[in-house]
Amino acid sequence: MELIDLHVHSNASDGSLTPSEVADEAIKMGLSAIALTDHDTIDGVTEILEYTKDKELEVIPGIELSCYYNNREIHILGFYVDYTNPELQKELDILKEAREGRNLKMIELMRKDGIDITMEKLLHGNPDSVITRAHFARVLVEDGICKDKEVAFKKYIGIGCKYYLPKPQVTCETAMNILTKYSKAAFLAHPLLYHLGYNQIEELLIYLKSLGLKGIEAYHSSNNCYESDKLRSMALKLDLAISGGSDYHGIIKPNIQMGKGRGGMRVPMRLLDNIKTL
Repeated sequence: MELIDLHVHSNASDGSLTPSEVADEAIKMGLSAIALTDHDTIDGVTEILEYTKDKELEVIPGIELSCYYNNREIHILGFYVDYTNPELQKELDILKEAREGRNLKMIELMRKDGIDITMEKLLHGNPDSVITRAHFARVLVEDGICKDKEVAFKKYIGIGCKYYLPKPQVTCETAMNILTKYSKAAFLAHPLLYHLGYNQIEELLIYLKSLGLKGIEAYHSSNNCYESDKLRSMALKLDLAISGGSDYHGIIKPNIQMGKGRGGMRVPMRLLDNIKTL
């Protein structure tokens, strides 16, 4: 059976590998196809498509947009993004500028308390990277302030911590407008990570479907078999397609392997074949 992974990150956002290295890892893991879905950016897509044009790996240009639903951050995946469209890049630049303002304020808060964190350290040699809290966590560990990234989130940059600032609240309508305009299909990412009950997830899906949502990420590296089955049943009930992915970030999330997850997660090629028909 051909296996795929439709949720993978590179250092264009908060992964540790370059897009080309991501492709090498996918080939090493024996995958037939992956979707590069960096947070709020398509900056890695051109590189990985160029790198794999003569390789036996199908790469789907994708993105993972952050937005807010009832003051709760959620993520929506876009597959087959129109990554060469300058209008899409303009839309993403607006989101990036708002996010950069938040990051500068977090840097200022930390530096006032003597924590020597800079934008240069966060970018780590990649000036086009979309900075997330994972970048802050990496610097806190590298500078010896925290022993690991879990401590960094728990004590410094997690929700409710002293240096946490929320991202600008992009609405679901804004995110879905971008994805329906510039991608083939939008899918709700990792529904069980939002700490919602199944009835609440269903309400969210019904709402997003009214905005053009096509599917749900029923398979995810954090799901067990029971949870994935529940999400599959929900997708069937709501006439939504299903996707699956590891949410791979390289060493940023060292416990996650590309193409694998809890409950023996394996994502078959037939899911991608179905997405292509949407």
